[in-house]
This record gives sequence, C-alpha cells and structure tokens, in this order.
Amino acid sequence: MKKRFLTKLVAIIFLIPLTSCSGIEKSDEVGDNDSKMVSTISLPLGGNAFSSIPFAGIKTITKNGIEDWTNSEEYFTAYFRVSEPGVFQFSINKESIVVLGKSTLEFTINNESKRVEFNETKKDSYQIGRWEIKEPGYVALKIKGINKSKSHFPSIVSVTINSSIAKEKIAFVQNDEGSFYHWGRRGPSVHLNYQVPTDKDIEWYYNEVTVPKGQDVIGSYYMANGFAEGYFGIQVNSQTERRVLFSVWSPFVTDDPASIPDSKKIKLLKKGAGVTTGEFGNEGSGGQSYLKYNWIAGNTYKFLLRGTPQSDNSTTYTAYFFAPELNQWQLIASFNRPETNTYLKRFHSFLENFSPEQGDKSREVLFGNQWYCDAKGNWTEINAAKFTTDNTGTIGYRMDYSGGLLNNDSFYLKNGGFFNNFTKAQSIFTRSLSQKRPDIDFKVLP
Repeated sequence: MKKRFLTKLVAIIFLIPLTSCSGIEKSDEVGDNDSKMVSTISLPLGGNAFSSIPFAGIKTITKNGIEDWTNSEEYFTAYFRVSEPGVFQFSINKESIVVLGKSTLEFTINNESKRVEFNETKKDSYQIGRWEIKEPGYVALKIKGINKSKSHFPSIVSVTINSSIAKEKIAFVQNDEGSFYHWGRRGPSVHLNYQVPTDKDIEWYYNEVTVPKGQDVIGSYYMANGFAEGYFGIQVNSQTERRVLFSVWSPFVTDDPASIPDSKKIKLLKKGAGVTTGEFGNEGSGGQSYLKYNWIAGNTYKFLLRGTPQSDNSTTYTAYFFAPELNQWQLIASFNRPETNTYLKRFHSFLENFSPEQGDKSREVLFGNQWYCDAKGNWTEINAAKFTTDNTGTIGYRMDYSGGLLNNDSFYLKNGGFFNNFTKAQSIFTRSLSQKRPDIDFKVLP
C-alpha cells in the first residue's frame, strides 16, 4: 500500500465561476425567486458523488459520473459546501444525461424529496426542483431510483445548480484535471507535527495509538511514527485484513522503484516473524515492510522507532510494534538508507484515506503519550503538536478535517464524511504531561 505524508496533489480551490443563468430552463416552481439566482454551477458527479454500495462488482461512479446503474437498492449522494444560507434550483442539462426507456428518480435534501420522470424521447433539460438551505456547511443531494422500464437507470454526468449565493461561497471538485476526482474523493489528509527540538541527537521516537470503536473504516491509514525519511503505522486493508506498515523512502526521487540505482536502494537488514518486505512506488519509492495483524479498535498500540547514523554515510531505521493482546514488542523491520547520515527528524503522525470509494466515511484516531530518547539515553516527553492538512484541505478543496486535543491528554485527528466543523490549519495544541515514561529495555528488544 502506498502511504505518504506529503501528497502529490496539485490542486486549486474549486470555487464556482459566475456565469449567466440564461442556459437553464426555468420552471414554474422558481417563479419570482429566479431574480435571486446569481450564479450557476455544474456539479460533476464523478468527483462529488458516492455510491451506497462502494465495493459492488460493477463500478457505478466513474469520471463520467453515474454509469451502469441497474440496482434499485443502490443510491448515490453528491456533496458540495456552502458558506452561507441560500436558495438552490437543481436541474440536469440534456447533454449531461442518457436515458433508456422511462424511469423515475427521487432527489432528496434535508429529508425534502422531489420525484422526476425521465423519458428517452424527451429532448429538453430536466427540472428537479428548488430547496432552501438554511445553514452553512455541506449539502448532501441524494439520488435514488424508484422505477425503470428498461435495464438501466439514467446515466448522469452532472447536476446543474442555480444559486442565490455568490460564486465564492460554494466549493466542490470542479473537474478531473490532474486526477482531481481521485484526490477529492479520497478527502483531505491531516497531520500532527510534534514540537521536537532540532538541535538534539534523537535516536528513538515513541507513540501510542488508539482507533476508537467504529472508526476503523476500510481504506484508513493511522500513521503513528512519521519521520523525515519514512512512516510507520496501522491500516485497514479490507473487511478481513489489517496491517502494521513500515516504509522508508529512497534518496533517489522517483515513483518507479525499478528505476532506482542499486547504490540508492533501501536495503533490508532484518525483519520480524511473519513480516513481508519489498518495494513500493507511485508516491515516491523505497523499501516497504508489513505485518498482517488484526489489531482491534478500542485497544491501544505502542510504536517505537530507532534511527542511527552509520559511518558509511547511511542511516539505519528500525521499527518495533507492541500489541497488548500479545504483551510483547515485535520487530517489524530494519532498513538501511544510503546517502543519509542523520538521527531522527520531523516526528509526526497523520491520518489518511487511501480508498476514493470511502471518502464519504468519517474516521478518527487518538495519539497519546509521545516521547523521544536521545543518543545518550535521556527520555523527554512531547506534549505539543501543530495541526496541518494537505493541499486538499488547505485550499478548500474539501473541508471535512479536524484535529487537536481530546480530554487534554491525547491528540486526535479526524477526516472524511463531510462534517462541517473544521480546525484551522497551523493551530498548535498542548496536552497535559502524562509523566508515563516508556518502560523499555533496549537491550532485550527482538
């Protein structure tokens, strides 16, 4: 699995251009209220809609929107965010829909539903209806199939929204340039950058991670011990598989591990029992190791990372994992990184979703009792962290992200699911000191 702290997303905020409303067919339902409509947007479903059956055999959300929709039990929800209340008129342009036979679809916002009849003989645009949105935040438009005369419900590329609020007040994924649909559907990654001295020779990082019950969503990576050259944490890969993942980037910058010269490859020095090792690519490249282990939501797991510079201008990184169910430290792997001579730098944690189909699901993780140990064996507790998000969140692409303190003794991160209350990036949070220094005898580690 490719998991990386710095996403390669290059994006712009998708704020809506101010355009003429003359291209929208007006219905009697709008009437005099049409004078309030000041902007028109085209909401592409390929980047903003999610299926109620995300892992079905047939992929019904593509870059072209809703396609191959045959199952009447499946429905779709499209999201956009408004910064102030307003009136919204919805329609579907004739160029944005393909209809087979006759069908009825139901469109719902805030429990108010409107049904629309679709007919393949109709050559005009379809009016859906008007809703008044009374609160700022995310708006969810649910699209449900009621009946159809042929095998498929309509294929829909986009929904047109005529709005009473200004263009800068609405945000959504506008197009697929630069694979924006992929990154937008994944949602924002969020990070905790621990406030650690930069003038110390830090040999060990320690962290404790708890995924609350119900927050172990498929596609989630809860990264505990991040450092300048790699990352170490746990993830949910499927309904039946979970992993402990430890990776180190090569100093040779590429997305193709096969192109890395031998002199710049990450070298495996040792690995623990049951651990799989190899290479990874697509988001940088390097050495990867993982242990298939069905960790349990609600339990707290301990992570220990060591970084030691070597005399040959290389650095060795070693990762250990402690599961309370086993009550012992386990070696994950030890890698040597060439052209690197450093102790540990840039201690951080992050939370990300690596499954675009799961971007409408919210997930949360707790991080507690952070410590570092210098090369002389002195332990120091860390109790401050800066909250940040990736470009997806920073520029307003998606704003369902938050982080900070929980009960003054743990840091938390949360993302996905289109919740409304977000945390200001660059905020610094300080928890109470726990005074619970890790009780670890380095000499007996596996």
